[in-house]
Amino acid sequence: MQWWRDAVFYQVYVPSFTDSDGDGLGDLQGVRGRLGYLELLGVDALWLSPIYPSPMVDNGYDIIDHRAVDPVWGDLDAVDELVADAHAHGIRVTVDLVPNHTSDRHPWFCAALASPPGSPERARYHFRPGSGEDGEEPPNGWRSVFGGSAWTREPSSEESPGEWYLHLFSPAQPDLNWTNLEVWADLDKTLRFWLDRGVDGFRIDAAHGMCKQLDGAPASPDDDPRFDQDDVHDVHRMIRATLDHYPERVAIGAIGVRSAARFSRYVRGDELHLAVDTRLAASRFDADEVRAAIEDCLESVGSVGAAASWLLSDHDLSRPASRYGAGIVGRARARAMALVQLALPGAAYVYNGDELGLPDADLPDAARRDAVWHHGEDSRDGCRVPQPWEEDLPAYGFTTGEPWLPIPDEYAALNAAAQLEDTGSTLSLYRRALELRRLHPAFTTPAAQDPPLEWFGAPPGCLAFRRTGTTLVCALNTSSTPVALPPGDPLLVSGPLDDGMLPPDTAVWLA
Repeated sequence: MQWWRDAVFYQVYVPSFTDSDGDGLGDLQGVRGRLGYLELLGVDALWLSPIYPSPMVDNGYDIIDHRAVDPVWGDLDAVDELVADAHAHGIRVTVDLVPNHTSDRHPWFCAALASPPGSPERARYHFRPGSGEDGEEPPNGWRSVFGGSAWTREPSSEESPGEWYLHLFSPAQPDLNWTNLEVWADLDKTLRFWLDRGVDGFRIDAAHGMCKQLDGAPASPDDDPRFDQDDVHDVHRMIRATLDHYPERVAIGAIGVRSAARFSRYVRGDELHLAVDTRLAASRFDADEVRAAIEDCLESVGSVGAAASWLLSDHDLSRPASRYGAGIVGRARARAMALVQLALPGAAYVYNGDELGLPDADLPDAARRDAVWHHGEDSRDGCRVPQPWEEDLPAYGFTTGEPWLPIPDEYAALNAAAQLEDTGSTLSLYRRALELRRLHPAFTTPAAQDPPLEWFGAPPGCLAFRRTGTTLVCALNTSSTPVALPPGDPLLVSGPLDDGMLPPDTAVWLA
């Protein structure tokens, strides 16, 4: 069986994991030094946030060179050492791939700005003359994901009145033109560069982007010419064709589309192996919403025979311990949803720090670094604060210097070292869940089943399902009162049972 179909991927947000050199930013040697912890946790693979040379306008997603390492993270030798050591620990390594855009300091874009309109250098991006008198208005009304116009005008000169370039994210991230063959060839070169170094695959950022219909304007949420255009599937077929020359490597897309039918197209047999599904993360702590999200995902991947994937959090989303409620309630609900996620058939993604039950940090405005914050949008910095490792060390063991984002005092009690010693901690819950998922007969993966889950009747505000072909039952109580347990012997509970009943804000595994 393909290893990724039921793997647990652990997202390492490199700046916030562990700093090995005291500069306040996490790095590759820091990740390497925590491989024992990750093996103990029981994850199958890492997903590293971007490690490429970057001005860091968008925390590494604005890239100058896709085939190098920024010195702040380390160097190519550090990548090789991390991959080799991770493999020795039984852990695979996937890296973030960003094909939609480059940094505005990328050599290609610098050459484009230095070249005249209509030049081959500009053809690698989307340059257009402006509209209105003297071209003073953007070519169309497209909006950036980060807020404001998706177009920025270059300075005018005697040779040119100043064209506009497209950026669906920050102005520092000009979009590449995927009708240009040089762009295709460069991505293939990048894929082979990292695959030849032994990485096990890629998580493809904004994988529903790349191709645009520039002659249109967004008319409705169901018709957005900026994203999810038919031509993008040709890009993914090219990526898949390259990976097919490297056994056991995986292409994973971060996909945001408007329907199960559209989602399924990305995981057809000649495209991506997996697509990161965010519908579960978008659900409130409500049994009906959670079930609908699960059914929607299973419908989309089942129609093409692909594996499902489940994510509750990442570097762009509020952490579950805050998103589901404040304080004790939020932590209890986050633990319950972790058991739901990890019981589902398919791959799962755990964002570093969620296994500790970290909440979002409440940061002062002066400390915020996120690019979207500077465009008037809500900051994502609260879910990116460095991870606490030991209570009695400076910066809780993350760094010997000043952390790039301040670590709140409440993180002290959630440090990894203390949680490893506490059998009731969130970390211990994750460790036990991953151990059972890996070893218990109830998690035996059967032959392809349709449907993959059997839903049981459940009281209002609750859900219960069994993985088809197995003995594993998962039940979740999102109501306000205790309910009876389904039949079976409890394997793992996210919180204490209430006299044999399943309390509110709690989930259980039974066999």
